[in-house]
Amino acid sequence: MKDELILETIAITKNFFGNKSSGVNNITLFIPRGKITGIVGESGSGKTTLLNLLAGKMVPDSGDVFFHQELLPDRENARQEVHRSIKFLTQDHYEMDLNATVWENVKAGLSESDLHYETKKITEALNTWSIQHLHDQVFNKLSGGEKQRVTIAKALISLPEVLLLDEPFNQVDARYREGLQQDIRNIVTKQGVTAILVSHDPAELLSMADQLIVIKEGEIVESGSAEELYSEPKLLYTALILASSTQLTAAQAKVCGITSRRGNVVIYAEDIKVSKGLTNSWVVNKVLFKGIYEELIVECQKVQIRVLNMAKGKYKVSDKVSISVRRYHEFGKFTR
Repeated sequence: MKDELILETIAITKNFFGNKSSGVNNITLFIPRGKITGIVGESGSGKTTLLNLLAGKMVPDSGDVFFHQELLPDRENARQEVHRSIKFLTQDHYEMDLNATVWENVKAGLSESDLHYETKKITEALNTWSIQHLHDQVFNKLSGGEKQRVTIAKALISLPEVLLLDEPFNQVDARYREGLQQDIRNIVTKQGVTAILVSHDPAELLSMADQLIVIKEGEIVESGSAEELYSEPKLLYTALILASSTQLTAAQAKVCGITSRRGNVVIYAEDIKVSKGLTNSWVVNKVLFKGIYEELIVECQKVQIRVLNMAKGKYKVSDKVSISVRRYHEFGKFTR
């Protein structure tokens, strides 16, 4: 059985200043209820414009947006009850009172019918997002991760159906990021909320999203599960945006022991094994610290590739090494 759809777009286009390279163009999209949809793409690819259209904050130049199979009205010009069901959170926390306390901000998310139970509901919301200890703190004095948790708690206290998040982890410290990601996943499962997240960093969404939408220059170029797109990307753009990788020509790929009849070869950093072997024809140019692992930049015959190295400290700059490629991806037209 197909997943029930909650949001749909049919051939929507939204451009700015008459420039067709801005905004989005002719996008048809289906968002399943109770799932997490991630939208990824380069900066300026149209991700935030698409999110604004799904929220009803923008009206498409052409095409339609449907919520529960009915046309979604313009939020700004005619705010309606339907908009209470769709919460849109941005990076700048414009919907928050910067000088109010955490308790006061979360309380502001309640509807009038909830006021009788406000203490109970606010307490539950603070506990859910592990921010009860911050209840009397002023919002503007919180860390990035704490602000994001308070913002989400306010948005979800009235039990909306859809939560739209624009770069939700952009200002969150690394040590809080994974916990926040897991909490969003848990709340989607527990409350049946539909979440749509935009990010320029797909690594943030690979472990979260039920489906990924890849957008380029205002158009959807690929979609599918995170695992499908990562493992078997159909486009060069998708491969480069989803993983730390090296793009090579067919001639450069030969230096890596790869024979390709297509124009571009992409090798993910984790698909290369480096060792001190018999040939040792590659030279370590850089060792980049990445926390629990290193990324090596190795070179041979003026070809440079990225290698993920879990054995930190094993290789130094100028060391001579051997490589073996476990897997690679080919793109472009076939050549004779």
